[in-house]
Amino acid sequence: MTRKPFGRNGFFCSDCGYESLKWMGFCSSCHSNQPLVEAPSRSSSNRKGWINPVSSSLKELVSISYDIGSRISSGFQELDRVLGGGIVPGSIILVAGEPGIGKSTLLLQIAHQISLTKRTITYISGEESDHQIKLRADRLGISGKNVFLLTETNVETIVEHLEATLPSLVIIDSVQTLSSSDIGLAPGSITQVRTSVLTLLEWAKIRNIPILLSGHVTKDGTIAGPRVLEHMVDAVLYLEGEPLNANRIVHSQKNRFGSTNEVAMFSMESHGLKEIVDPSQTLLANRSLDAVGSSVVPTIGGSRPLMVEIQALTSPTYGPSPRRTANGIDLSRLVMITTVLTQRSHLNLGNRDVTVNVAGGLRIADPGCDLALALAIASCSKDLPIKQGLVAIGEVGLSGELRPVSQLNRRLQEASRLGFTSCILPMSAKHHKIQGLNLLFATTISMAIKIGLNNHTENRTL
Repeated sequence: MTRKPFGRNGFFCSDCGYESLKWMGFCSSCHSNQPLVEAPSRSSSNRKGWINPVSSSLKELVSISYDIGSRISSGFQELDRVLGGGIVPGSIILVAGEPGIGKSTLLLQIAHQISLTKRTITYISGEESDHQIKLRADRLGISGKNVFLLTETNVETIVEHLEATLPSLVIIDSVQTLSSSDIGLAPGSITQVRTSVLTLLEWAKIRNIPILLSGHVTKDGTIAGPRVLEHMVDAVLYLEGEPLNANRIVHSQKNRFGSTNEVAMFSMESHGLKEIVDPSQTLLANRSLDAVGSSVVPTIGGSRPLMVEIQALTSPTYGPSPRRTANGIDLSRLVMITTVLTQRSHLNLGNRDVTVNVAGGLRIADPGCDLALALAIASCSKDLPIKQGLVAIGEVGLSGELRPVSQLNRRLQEASRLGFTSCILPMSAKHHKIQGLNLLFATTISMAIKIGLNNHTENRTL
């Protein structure tokens, strides 16, 4: 029997990319219970001619200079803010989303916007033919000048084309279609994706050329392929939206060059994605002023405040235990707020299902939204609307006390800008004053509910 050369094959973890010389039924690095997958190891013999093994050298950190103006603008002000100021040369950015959400449309529009600055873009498609891409470009009103198409899936052939042309930006749609001729496995497999992205990563870092990758999302909302893919790239952007809603939201799951709290909103129209400069106005455009179970809170989305509507619905429980359903809010946060309302405010929620939704498809993790969430649940439970023009800001503790939140002035200014007239705040924020906004203070969640659901017209300060 002929033995395989030593080091020819290895065993990899599909979650973290850990490599082992022998097979194991679990990963000793990340402790995943998934067995290791056998695949050819990446050895130094696979390195291509464009990689100089001695190109790296030691540099003192103080001697390294960086020109912040070297970032490439995507042509979308909102997207540049999510990226931290633009596309960094030599970076690899993964744009993930469900099928049909608009990933290819967004990438083609980015290529068009950058091509207007006389830069050349190479658009590589492994899923669509050049005729299909041309049809999309005509629909979007894109001329295609300075945008060069390549329909190819072999990563070695792709790198050869890129090395010959050296474009300003590379777009690959999608990463799951890439394959390497060094590995005899089907495209989209864990090892193929890992090896292909690693090859592109080495080329991008050496040539200092950015690459945008399109990635598929599985049923549970995670990126298809190995989890190591997210560790290898420099930024992971998610494009999300409701199927019957024109709004699209881009948020960063990982960003080595900026904040991961930034959010950008787009509207899907007949001529492609159009950025929404004032998302607060858009999120509250269809809000009913007298709706029961609806509250508004100014939350912080990265570098700017956003006005968000939180909706709550309570109904009798017909099962053995009440259900808690959250859309856009962490479920554990919802369970905590309902428990505090039951124990500290004596709301009868033990035999009622509670469903909470953040309007507009946003996902928030700001503790300053606790009070608005509690008011929405109490409003539906008591069947009383919240006062018109009222917003609520504050973190709720387990004892029912209200705690202060960060960046309060910016939140209040955004509420005043959109025409809100009053705001409920924790007592510790009593020194704050905003012109045109009546500030109402409370120490406990029970006090805040009495103020927010009071039917009288006079304002009180407790």
